[in-house]
Amino acid sequence: MTSAPHVEPPQRLVRFLGADSPWLARLPGLLRASLERWELTAERVVSPGGRGSLVVLVRRADGSPAALKLRAAGAADEAAALSRWEGHGAVRLLDAAPEDGALLLERLHADVSLRSLPDAKATLEAVSALHRLWVSPTPPGVPDDEHPFTSVEEHTARAAEGIRAHVPREARPLADEALALRSELLADAPENVLLHGDFRQGAVLSGDPGRAHWLVVGPDPLVGERAYDLARLVRDRLHDLAAGSGAPAIARRRVGKLANSLDVDRDRLRGWSLYRAVESGARHIAAGDRADGEALLEFAGWL
Repeated sequence: MTSAPHVEPPQRLVRFLGADSPWLARLPGLLRASLERWELTAERVVSPGGRGSLVVLVRRADGSPAALKLRAAGAADEAAALSRWEGHGAVRLLDAAPEDGALLLERLHADVSLRSLPDAKATLEAVSALHRLWVSPTPPGVPDDEHPFTSVEEHTARAAEGIRAHVPREARPLADEALALRSELLADAPENVLLHGDFRQGAVLSGDPGRAHWLVVGPDPLVGERAYDLARLVRDRLHDLAAGSGAPAIARRRVGKLANSLDVDRDRLRGWSLYRAVESGARHIAAGDRADGEALLEFAGWL
């Protein structure tokens, strides 16, 4: 294929990056280059899609289905993680051009995630999927420290100033607790395994027969302890949780159940769950999304 069809980026992507994003201006050219590089025919854009990437369902030259993902940032890290997993529990990487932010992926059922299941069933499947990803960051025979991934310590250090700057004054004790917990948890981290980094029910899609029924997509990989990865799952479907009765008690029970299901220390999971909720809350408030930011801070307070 020598030319790319007109592609209208999903509004979720435009809102997250900003309508004047230089990357969005380059997107048509990046798409054209990727279609030509791998001799692909575009079918449709996946919508609403991600906040930092465009996914296009495509056909390869032999007619087989695939998915083309263009990332605004982080393509090299995602490619490295998918290569390490080799399709075990995660989508297969077929090819990559990280310099263009381009990943050619196995096609999954983009419209069928774990969020299509009842919450209890989705959580069981999510735990099973996540467990398969926690491997050494390097292949056998390669020292564990010779990997390209950012550590949890480095990643969370970047967010500390945002927490101090954007958490409202009335929630400052919660922010102080989150930062203190981060320091304590990093001081005696029990392990360094490859993490998904942004794991949630929506990051697990249905696969084709012959593969695992549920496969993970969209990693922002890190290296650290399992409790950090599991912490994002604790607050899944937060708006549904908040709309019901007894939300604080349910949130605390979730921590215990998830910790037990994967043999993770409950206190460490509680600590990372609180920290990650505060970090996300500060980030939403900084982006002008005060309602979701305050909901995340309220969730942190329940723990």
